[in-house]
Amino acid sequence: MLLPELKDALNEQLNKELYSSYLYLAMSCYFESINLAGFASWMRAQAKEEVEHSMKYYDFLFSRGSSVELKTVDAPPSTWDSPLSAFEDAYRHEQDVTKDINQIVDLSISKSDHATNNFLQWFVAEQVEEEASVSAIVEKLKMIGDEQAALVMVDRELSSRVDVA
Repeated sequence: MLLPELKDALNEQLNKELYSSYLYLAMSCYFESINLAGFASWMRAQAKEEVEHSMKYYDFLFSRGSSVELKTVDAPPSTWDSPLSAFEDAYRHEQDVTKDINQIVDLSISKSDHATNNFLQWFVAEQVEEEASVSAIVEKLKMIGDEQAALVMVDRELSSRVDVA
């Protein structure tokens, strides 16, 4: 059985992962609205991945004899000034998620909950990948500036993301 502090922290993170999915789905909608189908597809795949992350928390909580507490998911923004600003927001969001996960890791260590710490290591590694992939897109978008042809090329590149689910 999980300690109450860890149960609460894991439930909170589960709900944050659902918000992440909602945020990326909103970004997908934004990209659809400006005719960047590759960007939209990339964000839609990201939204699906975040739901999968939330389900990992769901399964872990039940496997430890705890319960899941679903909360209201706040509405994310619906528009951005540019593709770059959307991906910069995504990058900041991933950095926040990393901080949140690291705090739960610290809590699991302080409570000597080795099973939870072990479970969270997958997310620690995943966040390294998440930040790197979003950061790479941010840097490409900064590099291309206002070059529409280059934006179309990045859009085509992003459309090749394979949805693993």
